[in-house]
Amino acid sequence: MTPSLPASPAPSITARLEGVRSRIADACRVAGRDPASVTLTAVSKTQPPAAIDAILAAGQRVFGENRVQEAQGRWTARRPGLPGLELRLIGPLQTNKAAEALALFDVIETLDREKLARALATAAEAGGMTPRVLVQVNTGAEPQKAGVPVDGVEGLIARARDLGLIVEGLMCIPPVEADPGPHFDLLAELARRNGLAVLSMGMSGDFEAAVARGATHVRVGSALFGERIGL
Repeated sequence: MTPSLPASPAPSITARLEGVRSRIADACRVAGRDPASVTLTAVSKTQPPAAIDAILAAGQRVFGENRVQEAQGRWTARRPGLPGLELRLIGPLQTNKAAEALALFDVIETLDREKLARALATAAEAGGMTPRVLVQVNTGAEPQKAGVPVDGVEGLIARARDLGLIVEGLMCIPPVEADPGPHFDLLAELARRNGLAVLSMGMSGDFEAAVARGATHVRVGSALFGERIGL
């Protein structure tokens, strides 16, 4: 009986990070874009401390988190020793967590309703902050998914600006089974119409297609950390 060969070791987080950065650069070159125009947001939700420490050691400094409380536990102690760290909230935000979110995150990517805009504005005024936000758009009109409907985008942008929020751009999560390309094209067109420069779109399975369509930020988790176990 022929002995089985040992399994190849899983690639390290450093190797995965280098690979993703290389793929982003390649996608930019194909699209005629400067690779520096695309920011890699590492989706660090549910990751253990060792994984976070490893990717920090490899030089990654922009991270996306889904939940305020989980992010507080992960980043509050680390942040003072990490100049240049940028934290982006990429999960739904409850209005009663607005103040906590603004105290931790540099950018809120999931503004999707006027009530939340008012809560962020109130918390910002109380804390002397000027929030940077993205409007999340439900490009697939999925009833179970967060995000403002396409026909409500311009109104929410206007209201958020009236309230003193800095609306930097748009964010979307296309339907799982759909071709993401048309959703990315739609988001880019909505951003163009509203004079917005930031497009947060594209994840592990489709970030190259997003880069081809103008993404400025791609949110990558499993391609960096491997498939999550559990949560």
